[in-house]
Amino acid sequence: MHTNVWYVDENVDSDKCYPQIVEAAQLLKQNEVIAFPTETVYGLGGNALSDRAVAKIFEAKGRPADNPLIVHVASRPHVEKLVTTISKQADQLMNAFWPGPLTIVLPGGESVASNVTAGLDTVAIRMPDHPVALALLKAANLPLAAPSANLSGKPSPTSAQHVIHDLDGRIAGVVDGGSTGVGLESTVVDCSGDVVTILRPGGVTKEQLEEVVGEVKIDPALSDDGHQPKSPGVKYKHYAPTAPVTLVDGSYSFIQQIVDKRRAEGLKVGVLTTEESKELLNADVVIPCGSKEELITVANRLYDVLRKFDESNVDEIYSEVFTHEGVGAAVMNRLTKAANNRIIIE
Repeated sequence: MHTNVWYVDENVDSDKCYPQIVEAAQLLKQNEVIAFPTETVYGLGGNALSDRAVAKIFEAKGRPADNPLIVHVASRPHVEKLVTTISKQADQLMNAFWPGPLTIVLPGGESVASNVTAGLDTVAIRMPDHPVALALLKAANLPLAAPSANLSGKPSPTSAQHVIHDLDGRIAGVVDGGSTGVGLESTVVDCSGDVVTILRPGGVTKEQLEEVVGEVKIDPALSDDGHQPKSPGVKYKHYAPTAPVTLVDGSYSFIQQIVDKRRAEGLKVGVLTTEESKELLNADVVIPCGSKEELITVANRLYDVLRKFDESNVDEIYSEVFTHEGVGAAVMNRLTKAANNRIIIE
């Protein structure tokens, strides 16, 4: 399959028609799949009302069919067609955070393709805060099921180049709107019950949610593998570069001891750290991932840094850990998935 690439300015007017976006939208209407930028990561979109289109998403990514997808919309009327009810809390969250990096899980209606929900009776929906994404959604006039546009299990793409590296020849096209903003996927919250529950941490923090709706719970599946997850993108190992990642909860001298031991055994070792700490650690490859004082910068760069380790051909990667407060919860969620829960504690 030939993969088209359409270059568009990231600051397009989402209410205007652009030839490149119209061409991509026409392919979506024909049940092809197209990658496009959002404010979080690049998504791989397909008609959320078509089982055939959604099947192509799973096939292109190599994604397990029991892993549900998030549906992206550009308007509230599309939401109302996809769900049976919208709770008061869901309405409050939409008003506060949409468009933006918040996905809301609601009781699903009959119009959504059956393979979008992976057998669940709920559907996950968000409205992206990116003019290119909104322009494409409006041009297609369809809700789009759109997981991250990468091969399943690999770091999510924050640029069109990342998408092309993983999916060239596997999808119909990529709308190249430059680098994304937040760098981590959306927060996913379940609003189908009495209390809002975070199913996946992301760009909107627990503290921000509580300012709008009061009490917010954390899904036990985030910390207990014995629970069945209800959110897209949390069931399987994710975000992993080729080399195994191990988290190290300890001092920099402890991290250095581990690195020295592995290098003495003949391995090429990489370290993921921060700007403040990069001079404190010596390894074959040391890559800073933002500032520990501003964790949003770590969130912005995390996937790009994980992909850079692939380019360096290291044998193992060791990463320092971060606070679980604020956006740190999302950073640690992704790093823990990338490490497949491997952690060394001093």
